[in-house]
Amino acid sequence: MIPKILLVDDVAMFLDLQKMFLRLSSARILTARDGVEALQIATRERPSLIFMDLHMPNMGGAECCAKIKADAELKSIPVVMITSEGKEEDRDLCFKSGCDGFMTKPIDRVPYLELARKFLPTIDRRETRIPYRTKVKFRVFGLTLSGEVMDISRNGVYIATDYEVEADTSIDLVFALQEEREAVIQSRGRVAWVNGKREKKKQSFPVGFGVELIAITEESNRILNGFVEKHK
Repeated sequence: MIPKILLVDDVAMFLDLQKMFLRLSSARILTARDGVEALQIATRERPSLIFMDLHMPNMGGAECCAKIKADAELKSIPVVMITSEGKEEDRDLCFKSGCDGFMTKPIDRVPYLELARKFLPTIDRRETRIPYRTKVKFRVFGLTLSGEVMDISRNGVYIATDYEVEADTSIDLVFALQEEREAVIQSRGRVAWVNGKREKKKQSFPVGFGVELIAITEESNRILNGFVEKHK
């Protein structure tokens, strides 16, 4: 049976962001704009997991979560609460409602999926990665450095380089896809993991680091998605 994930937020942008995070999963995605609608959908669809915003009109996330946990038929559904601010009172309100997890905005893709897998291990953690070598320029700490892209996915690249950076470092990068009429990809990225000289996490990879693309231009995103789809 295909699992269902219910996303609840009154802001369409945050619903779209979460749907993008989950697009490689085989789960069926349901959405609601407030607690009233969420409670109706949860009762009817019995989702396997719920991500719910705290502050919404009509019925807020905390009230809705409390009603779900008070219902014998629904209380086993994991509910992850999301709030736009890391206020201690908001956190307390969420956990008093009986929620199973808590996140703050802005939502980052990696911890979001890690938390989702805690409650629903079947969420796909794999992405299609395309072996592809091309030169890359990246800017970090005010310096423009160079390396070589070794593989590409819709959300990231692996860069082979002797320059050492730490995980979570923010970088700006630019590289060209020669097969796409030298289409240039520009994005801000986050160093997700490091394959260091002294400690290599993946022996088959050269020294360098994996980058998660977190602020890619619309045109670059279109080109990159088309490239991966064509070569997967």
